[in-house]
Amino acid sequence: MERSDYIYGLRAIIEAIEAGKEIDKIFLAKDLHGDLAQELIDKARKARIVMQRVPPERINRVTRKNHQGALAMLSAITYHNLGHLLPELYEAGLLPFVVVLDGITDVRNFGAIARTAECAGVDALIIPEHGSVSVGGDAIKTSAGALHHIPVCRERSTLSAVRFLKDNGYKIVGVSEKADINYTMTSYTDPVALVMGAEDTGISPEVLKQCDVLVSIPMFGRIGSLNVSVASGIAMYEVVRQRLAANLEVI
Repeated sequence: MERSDYIYGLRAIIEAIEAGKEIDKIFLAKDLHGDLAQELIDKARKARIVMQRVPPERINRVTRKNHQGALAMLSAITYHNLGHLLPELYEAGLLPFVVVLDGITDVRNFGAIARTAECAGVDALIIPEHGSVSVGGDAIKTSAGALHHIPVCRERSTLSAVRFLKDNGYKIVGVSEKADINYTMTSYTDPVALVMGAEDTGISPEVLKQCDVLVSIPMFGRIGSLNVSVASGIAMYEVVRQRLAANLEVI
């Protein structure tokens, strides 16, 4: 992690929150208590910033300076609000196409997905606040800069985001190894949200239930599964293929 990627110290982090800095996550030492610590916790909760209690040694590995048991990771991007973004897409006359990432935690996979999504004309990536990748410098680098160009919405949960998309007329398509429908056998010519699951567990059960259709990518080798960034790329470009075949605008 580079020096510019974090802020350390209770008062410094509080001031950063008050100044509206885009903070991705705050790490607090497990034994951290006191009035100033509580003030930080209260402000972070109000700002909906993810907080995680960790052993002090974890913070010490980042900096040996007087961090006071508090370290904040700055986000490399400015997150977009899904509730504001959706009307903008419709008002711009676009046929919306978003990708929902349910629990993707590997930075390299996330960066690769973002790079492909930007090339495929995806309108936004949607991630949850908890149990998801942090969008830092490594993600930007892996995305080849794509994360500077494609909106990223960080919502309270994947489930709430998917429900919101359904309520706004999106077809929710989950890509799952458990599905029986070939990914080419459903239509992507309406406003669509493509849901990709975590690297190890796939799409969470509660999100699976919200999907309008579940599709799978056929496997013919011995391994039986694809890297999530590769699977995402295959699915995204099926959306592009169908829309081009139907003479629909893809961007």
